[in-house]
Amino acid sequence: MTQYLLDVNLQQVPDPYLHGSWRVVDRVLSQTDPTTPLAQATHLHLQDGHWHLETPAAPAKGQWTVERDSLLSRPYLQLHLASEIVTALVTRLRRTADGAYRTLVLYFQSGLELFLVHP
Repeated sequence: MTQYLLDVNLQQVPDPYLHGSWRVVDRVLSQTDPTTPLAQATHLHLQDGHWHLETPAAPAKGQWTVERDSLLSRPYLQLHLASEIVTALVTRLRRTADGAYRTLVLYFQSGLELFLVHP
């Protein structure tokens, strides 16, 4: 049976829709350094203000928040790393009607784009 994915209105997306363990299924590096933890990520776990990143080299973790721009209310993830804050625009969020399967696309200021799926 084919599962249909519904686009979630990003202007009204509740923050908990972003929670969970996300698997990186594709990435576009653009001009991003391919050795950074985000560029090498295999999984991104987002839970109640804390995130954890799995990479082939070494895991990373920190805190995160959702910020929204004042004009269009678009959601941005603010990932707090040890030495910097990395911002990613949520460009697409899709889910099945029951929410069991979700896809997420994040576009970072560095040009990195991550395509994620849950579960």
